[in-house]
Amino acid sequence: MPARARREEIARLAASSGPASVEELSRRFEVTPSTIRRDLSRLAEEGALARTYGGAIPLAAGESTLRERESEAHPAKRALGAWARRQIRPGEHVLLDGGSTVGELARELAGAGPEAALHVTALGLNALHRLEEVEGIELVSPGGAVRRSSQSFIGPITEAALSRMTFDRAYLSSDGVTAEHGLCEAGPEQTRLKELMAAQSAEVTVLADSTKLGHRPFHSWARLPLPWTLVTDDGADPRQLELFRRSGVEVQVVDLP
Repeated sequence: MPARARREEIARLAASSGPASVEELSRRFEVTPSTIRRDLSRLAEEGALARTYGGAIPLAAGESTLRERESEAHPAKRALGAWARRQIRPGEHVLLDGGSTVGELARELAGAGPEAALHVTALGLNALHRLEEVEGIELVSPGGAVRRSSQSFIGPITEAALSRMTFDRAYLSSDGVTAEHGLCEAGPEQTRLKELMAAQSAEVTVLADSTKLGHRPFHSWARLPLPWTLVTDDGADPRQLELFRRSGVEVQVVDLP
């Protein structure tokens, strides 16, 4: 079978049958495991599926890639990133989640001078790239597996590294957020990591533009310990904001230019 046809069939199988392992695919197509790994890497780069340990899974229904999300609600994300930057004090240890909105905070931090003396741990490859040469920032990567769709670290290696660190502030992202359930993500591996990040941080802030409020595209949730802060833009529905306030969440609304 030609390589392109094989990759198309792998993507079809993942979409129809769910998770597939390298070994299973290798036997099915009668090729070496290394060939299957190259196929999976190619499909992940094309956004056809997501890599896992030893195999692949289809992207969750409705899940977009980081590149797609970076163009959505961009003015609001830039405003939230700028607001968050003003809260960070010199010398603090800051934890940055993956995602497009937290990536805008990293863009703001790239302007920090030597006097900032910040210690930044970043899960997103976008944040790491933006901060890798910034003087005044000690940059740490927790390592782990890279989740292709979000371009961020995830998994037991990431969790083990974070469990051995504490932070003054954590800035989290989310695919959706509700007052009742917390942060909505595509799978339990992501929600477990969010809860760990919150547990290791003295202050927890969720940066979520107004389109994320009340949005529940998936069925996995991270419950954050109170108090935590929700930062959103002035397009948010006041009724949604009141639900968060009643649940004990501090709400900050950022006015857009």
